[in-house]
Amino acid sequence: MSFNLADPRVIHVLGASGSGMGAIARILARMGNHVTGCDLQDTAALRGLEADGVGICVGNSIDHANAIDAITYSSAIPNSHTEIVAARENGAETLVRADMLASICARRKSIGVAGTHGKTTTSAILATILVECGHDPGFVIGGEIPALGTNAHWGEGEFLVVEADESDSTHLRLPLFGAIITNIDVDHLDNFGTFEDIVKSFNEFARRIDGPMVLCAEDLTCVSLAAEVDATTYGIECGDIQAVDVRMSESGSSFGVLVDGAVHQATLHQRGRHNVLNALAAMSMAMRLGVSMAEAVTALNRFTGVTRRFELRGEVDGIRFVDDYAHLPAEISASLAAARVEGSQVGRVVAVFQPNRFHRIAQMADSYADCFGDADLVVITDIFASGTPPIAGVTGKLVVDAVLRAHPEGAVQWCGSRSALAAFVNARLQPGDVCISMGCGDIASLPDELLAIRMGAS
Repeated sequence: MSFNLADPRVIHVLGASGSGMGAIARILARMGNHVTGCDLQDTAALRGLEADGVGICVGNSIDHANAIDAITYSSAIPNSHTEIVAARENGAETLVRADMLASICARRKSIGVAGTHGKTTTSAILATILVECGHDPGFVIGGEIPALGTNAHWGEGEFLVVEADESDSTHLRLPLFGAIITNIDVDHLDNFGTFEDIVKSFNEFARRIDGPMVLCAEDLTCVSLAAEVDATTYGIECGDIQAVDVRMSESGSSFGVLVDGAVHQATLHQRGRHNVLNALAAMSMAMRLGVSMAEAVTALNRFTGVTRRFELRGEVDGIRFVDDYAHLPAEISASLAAARVEGSQVGRVVAVFQPNRFHRIAQMADSYADCFGDADLVVITDIFASGTPPIAGVTGKLVVDAVLRAHPEGAVQWCGSRSALAAFVNARLQPGDVCISMGCGDIASLPDELLAIRMGAS
């Protein structure tokens, strides 16, 4: 049974600086609950929650668990955490993020965006379309959406857009009205064990949906699933809803959307074939929710992206610094391909990658062998743990070795120290380069570090 949010409750959020938990704190407050949030460090992200009515505190204390109805936290935080133990002893509900998100979803007709890649961007586009078309949806999204000014909103409409993450099987715990599956790929083998088990989980996920279902016609596993469920499919020149005459430019992409024999012209302010697919997924679901395709393509033009998705962070000395969340091989390939748009003024592409999670790299290092093909220079640093324990012999050097085994002449360099990374990369940059930092850890701050070095030297 889900936690009842029909009436205002008193809720404490652990780890509120993180994008996922911060979004939960924000939407709970906007629903009318009394919410507090804490984190170990005093960050801008934590302070930003105050504007949404979240009471914030720095550091951990058992006092945070006094007189609350519930405490919620990431699945990466152990149940032995002092605040969780104190909350349990005080009679409060203790809910991992998936269970609190499920309780939020139970209050609306919720649309879950699932899949290995593209969840955040697809969710953000769908939310933007529904907002622009007057539906005032709720949404809980794992990245800031500049066009909407936030990553979480309650709204007055009937729909709620959420990311249905498979990493800890959240996707199987959410009571959803409708769903998108963008693709099904290898990841989170620590949770699933095998790719076959990943596929089984998505099959189970899809069969639980009674409302609209949207699946990618370019993903073979989704195609097989579409044959068994009532779904709308999408793809570039394939599926029920198709992108045709796709044209890429430095400023984004343009394409026609073919549906029911008519073509609607669309503009997307993001590069890359993968983002065209994300947009198609969102527009396909919007149609299933009552938005016309003419309205959807107009609304799409208002979407300006999501933070850390091929985000231009600055330019100095003729070098452009781009930051991207890509951390899996298919995502890295897509981001680097987007840098090679025909007609764009690109010199060298310098890819700086921070692998993520020890168990992921232990199991998947070899799968990174071919994903850096569109880069002229690749720099790889050590693993960002994301709460996972170290494994003997598992470092980012495994990725370097995998790439060089497959491409012995490749320009791949190893910088094992994250603290030395900015100086290491800066010494190798040239005017005209595009430097793309990639990963889901503290690599996000690298563009600022490089800009500071360059601007300080000028």
